[in-house]
Amino acid sequence: MPTLVSTVLPEDTWRALAQAHEERADALTAGRRERAARGERHAIEDFLFEYFALKPGQVRRWHPGIGVGLQAADAYAGSRWYVTSRDGFTGLDAAAFAAARGDAVAHIRRLLAATAGRKPLLGCFGMHEWAMVYRADDDRRHSLPLRLGQDGTDAAVDANPLVCSHIDAFRFFTPPAVPLNAHQLTRDSQVAMEQPGCLHATMDLYKWAYKLGPATPGDLLLDCFELARDVRYVDMQASPYDVSSYGLAAIPVETPEGKSEYAARQREFTRRAAPLRERLIAVCDAVLAHR
Repeated sequence: MPTLVSTVLPEDTWRALAQAHEERADALTAGRRERAARGERHAIEDFLFEYFALKPGQVRRWHPGIGVGLQAADAYAGSRWYVTSRDGFTGLDAAAFAAARGDAVAHIRRLLAATAGRKPLLGCFGMHEWAMVYRADDDRRHSLPLRLGQDGTDAAVDANPLVCSHIDAFRFFTPPAVPLNAHQLTRDSQVAMEQPGCLHATMDLYKWAYKLGPATPGDLLLDCFELARDVRYVDMQASPYDVSSYGLAAIPVETPEGKSEYAARQREFTRRAAPLRERLIAVCDAVLAHR
C-alpha cells in the first residue's frame, strides 16, 4: 500500500462505525432534508449547508481518517484518494493526498495553530451581525425582521465599538460599517488576526474539517458540525434579527445583561472548540508528514 497504515479495522468494526456515523448524521441533517422536500428554508440552520459546502449526503459519508486501513472495503476501493494494498486493506493514499493538497493543508495548519496559540478575546459582543445591516435599509442577508428596527439597530452600532477579528464576517459589513471596525481586515491578515473567542472562527472548524477531506475521521467532522450548529444558534440569537418565530429568545447584546450572557457563551464555545482544533492540527500534521 503506497501509504503508512497504523491501524487496520476488521470489516465488522468499521461497518459498525460507519452505520453509527450515518445515523448520527441523519439526525443532525433531518431538518434540512425535510425542509428541502417541502421547499422551505430555515434562516438559522440552513446556513450550515448554504454558506458551508457540504450537502447532507456528503456529511453522511463516513471516512476512517488518515492512517486507518479497512478490511473488505470494496465500497471505498474506487473512491478518490483511496487505494487497496496487496493484503486487501483499503485506506487513504496519504502520499498522493499530500502531493495534491499539501499547500492547502499547510495553510490550514498555520491558521489553526495561530488561533490556538492566542488568548480568546471576548469584547466583540456579536456586533458583526449588526454591522452587516448597519444603515442598510431593506438590503439584508436574511428575511427576518430587525428586532429593534433599522433606527434602533443603527443606534446600537453607533453606541458600541466594532472590534471584529474575522475576515469572513468583516467582508459582509455594509460600506458605512467598514471604517468603524477597529481592524481593516484582509485575507492576507487572517492568520495574524484569527482568535479562539470568535464565534465564526469556531464555526469554521467545520469548514476546515471537510476541506481536509477523507483525512478527517468521520466522528471529528460531525463533532465540528454539531459545534458549528450550536454556535450558529447563538450567533443569530445575538444578532439584530428577531428570531422569536423559531421559538428562540434574543440575547440582547445592546444591554449589559446581554453582553454578559454573550461573553459566557463565547467562553463555553472556546472551551469546546479547543480539543477539536487540536485534533484538526493533528490531522494536518499526519498529512504533511507525507510531503
